[in-house]
Order: sequence, then C-alpha cells, then structure tokens
Amino acid sequence: MTAVTAAPPKTAVSALSVENVSHAYGERIALDEVSFHVAPSSFTVLLGLNGAGKSTLFSVITHLYASRSGVVRIFGCDVARKSGAALALLGVVFQQRTLDPDLSVAQNLAYHGALHGIGPRETRVRQAAQLARVGLADRAGDKVRYLSGGQMRRVEIARALLHWPRMLLLDEPTAGLDIKARAGLLEVVRGLIADEGIGVLWATHLVDEIRDDDHVVVLHKGRVLADDSSRSIVLAADASSIGEAFTRLTGPGREEADW
Repeated sequence: MTAVTAAPPKTAVSALSVENVSHAYGERIALDEVSFHVAPSSFTVLLGLNGAGKSTLFSVITHLYASRSGVVRIFGCDVARKSGAALALLGVVFQQRTLDPDLSVAQNLAYHGALHGIGPRETRVRQAAQLARVGLADRAGDKVRYLSGGQMRRVEIARALLHWPRMLLLDEPTAGLDIKARAGLLEVVRGLIADEGIGVLWATHLVDEIRDDDHVVVLHKGRVLADDSSRSIVLAADASSIGEAFTRLTGPGREEADW
C-alpha cells in the first residue's frame, strides 16, 4: 500500500513541527526520517500500534532524547537549540502516570507550579481554574491514590496546563480506562481546542478515538505512512473506515518491532 502524505501545506507557524527526525537504539532504528506538522487550534492523532515509535517520538519532542538527525520546533522555537523557551510552550501527559499517590491533588499541582517558577498564590488560582475545567474542582484536597484512573488522567491534564502551554502532547492517555472515562477525557481535550486554541497531539492505537475531520499521522515501525485528514486517508486507501485504512497501510498480521 502506497503511503498517504497529501496533507495540505502549512499556512501559518505550526504549533508543532517535526522535520526529518531519526532516532536509534544502537543499530535498531526507532524513528526513520519522521516529518509532520500540527496546526494551532487543532486535534492531531498519532496513530500506531505498540512499538511503532510513538513514545520514542514524544521523548524526542520533549528533549528527553536527542534525535540523531532532524529538527523539532514548537511554534517555531527549536527544541534542541532553545529548549527552555520551546518547552515552556508545551504541556505533556506521558503514558506512564507520574503523579505522587501519597500527595493530594493540590500538592501535586503545587509542585509542578514551583518547577515552572509560578508563585504559590498564582499556582492556587491556576490550579482552581484547571481543576474546574477537567471537572475535579471538589477533589483538590484528596490524595491521588483515592482517585479513579480517569480522574488521575484529568489531574495530569490540569497539571500539564498549569503553566499555560500552547501545545499539548498526550501519549496513550486513555490506556486502561473504560469507555465512559475515555469519552470524558476526549471531551475535555477537544474542549481545550475549542475554548483555548491549543494544538493537540494525541497518540493512540485506538481507531475509535478518531473523528473523520481529525488530522491523522500513521506511524508504523518508525516511519510515517500517512499524514492527512482521517477522511482523506480512508478515501485514498479505498477503505470503509480509518481502521480498515490503517490495516491496509500497515499490512495485516505484520509484527511490530519492540522499540
């Protein structure tokens, strides 16, 4: 199946620009000349099976890993050369949960605020606003360990928004959640785009989280196989759904490399 890469040209500075990014673990190539863009105020899905390279790519974007080649920019700011300025524009929810279960919700957010140099009083104002946004205004004093999985994810989103980023990365944020919690989390994040104009990169392997008008980047074994709207990818693959298009692009039964 021929790769689908008919994404429209950029008309403004991208919220996120990934250009020819490669990364390897020894001799094993995890990312191979990966390129795509996320527009401001848009929802982009990074679709790939486990091992496709999604988490590695997130580590490169957040400058936890240095890429072997290529450039990552956040609103035009080079992550490698101006990491502080670039990462200040970025909020991240990693696949592994990183809240301290023995601290309260408010204490977890206060720690994040301090890391970003936000004063205690301003942190309290911001955390109240963000917890209200994610529907947890009444849980600020509760220890994290007493929250459900979906509520923990909402707290992580509130924390990621505390320093007012303009771009949000979420790596498999609905993993392990039930259908209701998944839908609620998607509603919160899509609401951020509508209300705040935030650019979103949502990494997942679940095709039912994708709408027809979402921008989709298909990542398979470290390579981009498609980069367009979900609707256009389906049409180009002569498929009836994004799930069928993904299967045709990646090949049925193909094994994923364990990056």
